[in-house]
Amino acid sequence: MKYLTHNQKKDIDILGTSLVGEINVSYETLKRIFGNPKSGDGYKVDAEWEIEFEDGEVATIYNYKNGKNYNGRNGTPKTKIFDWHIGGRGEDDVVERIEKIIRSI
Repeated sequence: MKYLTHNQKKDIDILGTSLVGEINVSYETLKRIFGNPKSGDGYKVDAEWEIEFEDGEVATIYNYKNGKNYNGRNGTPKTKIFDWHIGGRGEDDVVERIEKIIRSI
């Protein structure tokens, strides 16, 4: 399965994506597979990956309200987060695609 991340393509259109699933995986594993994350929104998200598949479908992987940005010093450092949200558009299969990529490593 071919895909690009925000590290290879700067203009991935993630507009209209929302939570479609969750995954339990380490920050280091995500970084090894998808490269360095974007820094998030500075409020509820600390790290985010944008992914575009060869058929044009897009996905995001991000933490939500469990990191330092939202919880301050009581928040989990992004390198220690294991609970990640997966964003997509509607009823697509991006959760299964992300899980397949992670399992293949």
